[in-house]
Amino acid sequence: MTMARALASLIGAELRLAFRAGADAVMAVAFFVVTVSLFPLGIGPEPNLLLRIAPGIIWVVVLLATLLPLDRLFAEDRNDGMLDQLLLAPLPLEAAILAKLAAQWAMTVVPILIAAPVLAIMLGMHADHLPVLVLTLVIGTPALTLWGAIGAALAVGARRAGILISLLALPLQVPVLIFAVAAVDAAMMDLTPRPHLLLLTAMTVFALTVTPFAAAAALRQAAEND
Repeated sequence: MTMARALASLIGAELRLAFRAGADAVMAVAFFVVTVSLFPLGIGPEPNLLLRIAPGIIWVVVLLATLLPLDRLFAEDRNDGMLDQLLLAPLPLEAAILAKLAAQWAMTVVPILIAAPVLAIMLGMHADHLPVLVLTLVIGTPALTLWGAIGAALAVGARRAGILISLLALPLQVPVLIFAVAAVDAAMMDLTPRPHLLLLTAMTVFALTVTPFAAAAALRQAAEND
């Protein structure tokens, strides 16, 4: 079996497992919808204020929603012995991590991408600006998942792993948040979002390059310590 076929097979297996569980996807999108819906109730229904902060609201809640399932990303594999099998498998651990993250992104973020335009309209965003918002989410959310995976790998087996993952991942994820919101703001001011989108793309490519090796090193260290 070639590397590509093995990787595709692993992604399919991870998607089937995630689909059967279903809880992570439901929890992430439910958290996203409920939290965004609370902002008009908390700060008032003033249309101009909601419109001004709508990109920030959407992106901050997306960032928090992507953090929710990360404490179980590698912890369950470590507890049920799957991590040991991945370490002994012919497929490199770095490739297996990418397969897990692809499945994680598809199951937790794709439903959010579908819900985001609806909630953005609820916050007053014009339909002309929605393509830029969705584009920032498509480009930027893989970086959120990738950086979060480093935190999940470093915190695997730790007590209060969820809090530790947030502390480790947030400093890496904040630049993604800044440039994504800046791109949407630029579009809303009739400026070009292209420079911000290019920087966002560069961040995702950099995260894609670094994360598999950093997360694999952390998981190997955790396995040696068991």
